[in-house]
Amino acid sequence: MKDKNNFGNWILGQEVHSGNNTFNTFNPILDRPISGDYYEATPEEVNQAVDAAANQFYEFSNLSGDRRAEFLEAIAVEIEALGDNLIQTYCDETGLPAGRAKGERGRTLGQLRLFAAEARRGAWQMPSVDLSIPDRSPLPKSDIRKMMLPLGPVVVFGASNFPLAYSTAGGDTASALAVGCPVIVKSHPMHAGTSFLVASAIIKAMQDTKMPKGVFAHLNSMDYSIGQQLVKHPKVKAIGFTGSERGGRALFDLAAQRDEPIPVFAEMGSVNPVVIFPEKLELDLDQLVGELSDSIMLGTGQFCTSPGLIFGIDDDLWKSFFTQLGSALDHRATQSMIHPSLKKAYNQMKSKLTQHPDLTSLCTISEAKRPNHVAQTLASVKGVDFINNPDFQNEVFGPFAILVSCKDWEELDCAIGCLRGNLTGSIMATEDSLSKRFSLVDKLQHRVGRVIFNQVPTGVEVCASMQHGGPYPASTDSRFTAVGNDALLRWVRPVSFQNFPESLLPEALQSKNTLCLIQRIK
Repeated sequence: MKDKNNFGNWILGQEVHSGNNTFNTFNPILDRPISGDYYEATPEEVNQAVDAAANQFYEFSNLSGDRRAEFLEAIAVEIEALGDNLIQTYCDETGLPAGRAKGERGRTLGQLRLFAAEARRGAWQMPSVDLSIPDRSPLPKSDIRKMMLPLGPVVVFGASNFPLAYSTAGGDTASALAVGCPVIVKSHPMHAGTSFLVASAIIKAMQDTKMPKGVFAHLNSMDYSIGQQLVKHPKVKAIGFTGSERGGRALFDLAAQRDEPIPVFAEMGSVNPVVIFPEKLELDLDQLVGELSDSIMLGTGQFCTSPGLIFGIDDDLWKSFFTQLGSALDHRATQSMIHPSLKKAYNQMKSKLTQHPDLTSLCTISEAKRPNHVAQTLASVKGVDFINNPDFQNEVFGPFAILVSCKDWEELDCAIGCLRGNLTGSIMATEDSLSKRFSLVDKLQHRVGRVIFNQVPTGVEVCASMQHGGPYPASTDSRFTAVGNDALLRWVRPVSFQNFPESLLPEALQSKNTLCLIQRIK
């Protein structure tokens, strides 16, 4: 009989633990560990999980899109069936409110059903047909057909700040399963309980829909060595990661050093610049103060799209704006970070930046008094100093933002021109004022994945047109998105079939097109 206070690893549909190392999760509100021991995966269990995924990759990838869609839809049903237990576990491990947990659960279910629909449609295969021209001169043309095929076993690293939508059954896992890639999840230790529950739902869905047992595994670990072993394993073919620039870059470098380098799709740091035009301040100063203070504080700033840099022209209206924004943040109650380690990292990074002589603090909160709460911070720097010091572009993960006061448009253009890659870039302006300085959009769009007009960057819609990625260090490959329908394109590669008999071609490439796909034919 299972000990309700001990939690193992899910491999081949079974909960197992052969090692002795355990860890606990932590309640940041109560400031104490949560009862329950999570067994860390052993190197042997890692090998078992990856071998099972590799052995059953061909069987899983050859299933019909309908069968994989049934699996994804069953996962959604089983997650819903976890009910309040999942919500309470999420809240206990993160300190976030139940409303946030339910919202993220809804997004997770939506993503699963979205990718189920994509699996059924099969459009991700992108079939292309070049018909033969045997009598072409001077040389005949062969029949050549191309389509996308799944890469193979994918390792997904759970994200600290999104225990559901970017973790065990999140967008990376759902999109990889949709195209036929088995998934090994390395759970995030900060919310191992939430992850374990979701993994149990996936296992039940796998059993109910009679999927191959190796298509999903779930491994616990606090030790970096398990993640490193997964990345270096020769049978792993791709990595999905959401987290810090340091963590993502470490995985990227490790994958590049393999005998067979593999892609790492890492969504990493972003300071999400916001540019405010004087004309917009004149019209909507109070509204901008409210929207930006809300955005900075949302989720204690633990969002990858939290606004960290705000640019404007240094005039009387701008000075009024940043005074009011500082005051608005001063009057907001402090909030808890998800884990003490995130609080420590926030305070260290904030202290490092605010001690810089060119930076002026505009908030007067000196200390957050409740356990694991942090003080929101707004600081200011002159445009010329921002341009000359790349450290001001470092992400401070939490409720922290820097106002960049530029003496004129030339300096502001230069500041935007020196930005590193980001997920988003927002422009607050009137339509007329932006039309007169549209070169700003030309410049910004090459530094971000999503350009936003008159809205704050927090909030990522899951849809076909969403781009959630950007130039490095926002992500390791700006050609792909971590959110939306196209997220599944990370886990496939193109393959051409030349001079094949029609009957032996993959179904997506056959001229009779029984899958009813859109085929590009020439």
